[in-house]
Amino acid sequence: MIPLKDDNPTSSRPIVTYFLIGLCVVVFLMEIGSESFKTGYLIHRYGLIPSVLMGHGHDLLPRDFFVLPAYLTIITSMFMHGGWIHLIGNMWYMKIFADNIEDNLGSRNFIIFYILCGIGAAMAQVLTDTHSQVPMVGASGAIGGVLGAYLINYPNARVLVLIPYIIITIIKIRALYVLGFWFILQFISSDGGVAYAAHIGGFVTGMILMLFFNKKINKKSYKPKIKRVKKVNKGPWEQ
Repeated sequence: MIPLKDDNPTSSRPIVTYFLIGLCVVVFLMEIGSESFKTGYLIHRYGLIPSVLMGHGHDLLPRDFFVLPAYLTIITSMFMHGGWIHLIGNMWYMKIFADNIEDNLGSRNFIIFYILCGIGAAMAQVLTDTHSQVPMVGASGAIGGVLGAYLINYPNARVLVLIPYIIITIIKIRALYVLGFWFILQFISSDGGVAYAAHIGGFVTGMILMLFFNKKINKKSYKPKIKRVKKVNKGPWEQ
């Protein structure tokens, strides 16, 4: 099931969404233009390595891998990708679903939301194997958070999807089914090169954060009704 577009208009231009997509594309073009990308050094230097983050992998890897403090690689890894398919798939989901979340949260809150989802996703993956020396890169976890938030706020939005099964079918179905299918797929897929725990962690983080932001936004936008009393001119003998 491949989403093509959603039927959920926005009231503002998703500037941050476009910026994040552009940034990921630029970073990837810089990656593939570097000799260290072909050797894997670039991914090891700026990707997130669980064992290094947890403080027990420095003695097992070459010293020139450690050009940044380990905690900063949580952020740098979010904007790197391992290949064209990886990049295009992530940016496609970002384009379809992130604009509504940015529209709902506002640009500033959306940046905070996106980074926190990426951090939540990264930690979920790290905790599945704290001794792993395999670097993790990609925006999938943060985008998983966007999908989780979309499920909370727009479960009934209609999404045009392509179903490539025997006969290719294009239909509109509720976002609840599209995103629910994506989430379940993370549990049953078995590709060893994909950080499924990060996808799940990001998705759950996005749902929780969206509930928090919804409460905050509703509280901020609440304005108590003030009963207006018509002023009556009183005589000098009236109190």
